[in-house]
Order: sequence, then structure tokens, then C-alpha cells
Amino acid sequence: MLHKGSCHCKAIEFEIDSDLEKIMQCNCSICIRKNAKMIMVPKSNFKLLKGKEDLSLYQFNLNLAEHFFCKHCGIYTHHNRRTDPNGMGINLGCLDDVDPLDYEAGLNDGRKLS
Repeated sequence: MLHKGSCHCKAIEFEIDSDLEKIMQCNCSICIRKNAKMIMVPKSNFKLLKGKEDLSLYQFNLNLAEHFFCKHCGIYTHHNRRTDPNGMGINLGCLDDVDPLDYEAGLNDGRKLS
């Protein structure tokens, strides 16, 4: 199923093709602070529609994962995963047709990777 999403100010817009089955929350140092539920998708199921120039990249530790935020409103939209180079995590709260409070999330134990 196709889902559209954006950051808060709509500078960044994207779509994903997902059944919304693999929802996770991570306990690594950055994810604990941003407290976002994420839907895991293959990179091929993500399409950035607008705002490439409005994305800000943040990396830490081994600089393998790429965390993307809107440089205007500060919302975390997605990241390229450290443990799966072909996979991405998408902020469930950025999807237009989804209420993240309606979904349970499994644990991605990112703390053990630090």
C-alpha cells in the first residue's frame, strides 16, 4: 500500500510502499532521544518527492547510519540503516494517513551496537 508523508512544515515530502507490518522503536542514543516509531522498508520502497535540498544529515559513532532531518522544522523523517544497507527506517509519525499511537512497536536493540 502506498503512503505519503512529510515533515511538519511540508518542505520534505515522500512516499513509501509498505504494509506497515515491521514497526520498531530503537534504544540507541539518538533514537531514545527522538522517541519515534519507525517503519522499516527496503530503500527501493521509498521515494523522495520534494525537499532533497531541505534535508540535513546527522551521523555519529561509526558514521554508517544516515539520519535525515528537515533543516527548517527539525523533524526526523527517515534514516538509512547501519545494520541493513538496503533498508531504511521511516518516521511513522510523518505518514499522512497513520496515527503512530495506533501501532505497537517491536524493539530494535541499537544500544548493543554502540
